[in-house]
Amino acid sequence: MDFKDQIKILGDRVIKLKDQIATEEATKNAFIMPFLQSLGYDVFNPTEVVPEFISDIGIKKGEKIDYAIFKDSSPIILVECKHCAQNLDLYDGQLLRYFHVSKAKFGILTNGINYRFYSDLVEPNKMDEKPFLDFNITEIKDNQIEELKKFHKSYFDADSIVNTASELKFSNELKQILSQELNNPSPEFVKLFAKQVYPSIVTAKVLEQFTNLTKKAAQVLISDLITERLNSALNKEKETSSAQETLTIAEELENKVETTEKELEGYMIIKTILRKKVDIKRIAYRDAQSYFAVLLDNNNRKPICRLYFNGSKKYFVVLDEKKKEVKTEIQTLDDIFNFSDKLIEIVQNYDSL
Repeated sequence: MDFKDQIKILGDRVIKLKDQIATEEATKNAFIMPFLQSLGYDVFNPTEVVPEFISDIGIKKGEKIDYAIFKDSSPIILVECKHCAQNLDLYDGQLLRYFHVSKAKFGILTNGINYRFYSDLVEPNKMDEKPFLDFNITEIKDNQIEELKKFHKSYFDADSIVNTASELKFSNELKQILSQELNNPSPEFVKLFAKQVYPSIVTAKVLEQFTNLTKKAAQVLISDLITERLNSALNKEKETSSAQETLTIAEELENKVETTEKELEGYMIIKTILRKKVDIKRIAYRDAQSYFAVLLDNNNRKPICRLYFNGSKKYFVVLDEKKKEVKTEIQTLDDIFNFSDKLIEIVQNYDSL
């Protein structure tokens, strides 16, 4: 079962059980612990998931947060839990108190249904007032699942998450502002457009008139965009259907490529090895039927390595000077770390050309 399916199943579980959950402790057991497990963490290992984590805050000693997730003996994520019927807006400040005295880079505030992920994107070592990721697990979208997957134990890389979290945070805030303005335009928003089309001074009366016009224009624009997207999708579907009729069975088999969880885990390990030597954005992959290729700058002429994980045995492959494959059988994904020096050498050679 892949990660997306696990999260969807957990969302269905929450819908079925939420009306029967009477306490915060029951919320933890029924919803939040399974959520942490779906992220790959062993909730029964006290060195990995620490319940009732003690964090001294100023003169207050022995303050506890519900869970702290550890990696390499240091906390990486703090989790503050509430009863599933409670409004999280009342508790943002509580998580903030723990955050600034901890080494953890991320904080999660949750009632088992809504999850809010925080970091210190605006000011170092001070938790942001607004989350960079906020979702309802019963209504979670595919793009949110992709962001959530970055917190999975197998893929967790704090630097990589922070690089994308800032863009995600501000993008979400801009969407909220745009949504508010389109549904209920503010005077400043209306004036911005009215001044561009109205030839005279924008008086209070004109502003009132343009407020209604702006709202109607926004609704028409959104409707037109939706219609355009639907028509485009229908036309694309027709074109695709027509094209598929001309494909042979051989071509269909050739194009059928499935990227597995193991291949992606191997890819993340390789990125982890190389991130101190090269910007991880330059590390890309292309999957084929027979092997999974890792490339520098998404360039086929700059292969870093190949992973052969589709057979009964696993092979790690690099190319020699004549571009011939040098295969090494590996037993576990951790064996990839044995090739760290070689991977770094390959990347440095490309950059020295």
